[in-house]
Amino acid sequence: MQGSAGIGSYQPMIRDKRFYRQFFMMCTVLILQNVITLSVNLADNIMLGAYSEAALSGVTAVNQIQFIYQQLLLSFGEGIVILGGQYFGKKQMEPLKDIAASAMHLALGLASVLFFIMLLFPSRVLLLFTDDAAIIAEGVTYVRIIRFTYLFFAVTQILLATLRSVGVVRISLALSVLALLINCSINYTLIYGHFGAPRLGVKGAAIGTLVSRIAELIVLIVFIAKKQPSAAGTVSQAREGARAEETTGNLPIALSPRDYLRRNPALFKDYFRVTWPMSVVQGLWGFNMAFQNAILGHMTARAIAANSASSTMYSIVKAIPVGACGTAAFFTARAVGEGDENKIRSYAKTMQVLFVVNGLIAGTLLFFLRGPILSLYLLEPETMDLTWKFTLTYCVIAVTMSYQMPCNNGIIRGGGDTKFTMKLDLISIWCIVLPVSFIAAFVLKASPVAVVWCLSADQIFKCVPAFIKVNYGHWAKKLTR
Repeated sequence: MQGSAGIGSYQPMIRDKRFYRQFFMMCTVLILQNVITLSVNLADNIMLGAYSEAALSGVTAVNQIQFIYQQLLLSFGEGIVILGGQYFGKKQMEPLKDIAASAMHLALGLASVLFFIMLLFPSRVLLLFTDDAAIIAEGVTYVRIIRFTYLFFAVTQILLATLRSVGVVRISLALSVLALLINCSINYTLIYGHFGAPRLGVKGAAIGTLVSRIAELIVLIVFIAKKQPSAAGTVSQAREGARAEETTGNLPIALSPRDYLRRNPALFKDYFRVTWPMSVVQGLWGFNMAFQNAILGHMTARAIAANSASSTMYSIVKAIPVGACGTAAFFTARAVGEGDENKIRSYAKTMQVLFVVNGLIAGTLLFFLRGPILSLYLLEPETMDLTWKFTLTYCVIAVTMSYQMPCNNGIIRGGGDTKFTMKLDLISIWCIVLPVSFIAAFVLKASPVAVVWCLSADQIFKCVPAFIKVNYGHWAKKLTR
């Protein structure tokens, strides 16, 4: 499979209805999970935006760090899906457990490092994103509580990625709904001081997030414990994949706390080789988003609030390509593990068509949602006008992003070529987008809207290398032993 050709030659679209049913089921679940997860942030933004702009901006600054952290955890999880998914395609479950344990060790190490950084240097970290003393003060208040979520979130994300590598995704949606309900209820109570509770502002928002993170981890652990397959049924369930959960009510893989104490140096090396390029990409993507907000935040005070409101809406429709990424990575990795080259090529062609359709849906959805959602914000007229202009820009970007992101991060990366996206992002973001945007903002003194276009340009021009690589490049690589 190493060096397998692209799909430039004619390949038929997938005609198997079961593929479309499974693809859209998994994609829909992942989209809804992302939408609900992001709705937690949207609820925080709306409630804090009505509380004060300083509180909104302070939490937004802290969330830049949270976003980088989440991106790194995402790369650890994607490593499980890609490498573990290939072992799942080969019906080998024990190596998959060793891979999941490797990911858990890395995630817990990262959570510990970030916790101590935010414990010792919160003000200095926030100073990277804004020099407004009021915003920094609100951010420090928020981070004193939110840093305790890092450990719970790390464990939850690795457990969910392990389940996703064998096609089990519905529990992630249930957990997201639970987190949304808990977080919104506590936010409403503690931010404003309803029902006789104290009026805590950003501290109340942090408490809501912490409680929801603890609750979702507890529920996930209980779910895994109750859904363990019998020893006799494990192999047969693995052969059936995700359908085993539907027919038997149990998971396709048996998991226990001891599995995450395992150490397999050879598989850790394989996992690290697959994961480190993705960690570079996701980490730099997180820094990229943080730098984008830093550029806008140092332009005008209104720009950071406007971008917070518009980018949160954009993140909600962005859940469509993100869900497509996860789904494409699973199907591609499993097909590579099975060794069926014709299926790999047909999958790639079919999914590209689905990505284009998703893009049109995402852009249209954002266009029509912008009015009702923005009406919930209590922003100054000048800030609201800037928010509208930012959102219209993101309507266009959502269309192209919905094609290039699943191609690069779903098909190509899921097929085993994890270095291509790293190289593409290093060139496009760090050599083109950020330098041009910095010059536009601080040398040419361009408007915030023009700067947002510059910051988002890579989502347009990365469509070209994505199309060429998927259709004519070499990306399907056998990673298993």
